[in-house]
Amino acid sequence: MNFSERVKERMAALGLRATDISERTGVSRTTVSFWLSGTNGAKGKNLLSLAKALDCSPEWLSSGAEPVQAGRQVSLSSIAAWDDETPLDDDEVYVPFLEEVELAAGSGRFAIEESDSARLRFYKKDLRNNNVQFSNAKCVMVSGNSMVPVLRDGATVGINVGKNSLRDVVDGEMYAINHNGQLRVKQLYRLPTGIRLRSFNRDEHPDEDYTFQDIQDQQIVILGHVFWWAMYSRSPS
Repeated sequence: MNFSERVKERMAALGLRATDISERTGVSRTTVSFWLSGTNGAKGKNLLSLAKALDCSPEWLSSGAEPVQAGRQVSLSSIAAWDDETPLDDDEVYVPFLEEVELAAGSGRFAIEESDSARLRFYKKDLRNNNVQFSNAKCVMVSGNSMVPVLRDGATVGINVGKNSLRDVVDGEMYAINHNGQLRVKQLYRLPTGIRLRSFNRDEHPDEDYTFQDIQDQQIVILGHVFWWAMYSRSPS
């Protein structure tokens, strides 16, 4: 059997339709039709998702190298290297970074702008599951130790810029903020008189309360709600 025949065999055994495969893997119906027709095969993360949906191993699905064992644990395939030149899969989207940019050399003033080059790949299904429109997804990098131990210096967070007003604030949730050109990530709380910015490392970074007038005077702008974050666990020296 070839790849498409193995897919069809498992679909028949489990009573699955093409729409079920699309929903379980998060790929488009077009991609599923390519798999079933034999036009394209699944690879990388798509192969793992498909194997999980079909309750079989990715090795058997891709090459028929081993028999199907219902209920077996899905094993990981080898890591596939990629770079900025690697084309996006149908179920992926690029998410750009926001970064501090100095307005004039030596002025000490900054603005938050979208990077021309820095970006991350996200699965469309992950953004949909978090109610984030693709165009509203951005990434920012955390600086400093104010959000330790949850976010270390250098951590990357994904933000939803569609949630950027005071009425969108959910007390205790994390948000990225433009504070007069400085990019900050804090817990936010709504107050009758304004907002409160809170750090996880409160011993070194106490709460900051700002009135509505302060918000205007200090040009504090909510950039978006943090819906995802990732960082490396640094090895002890």
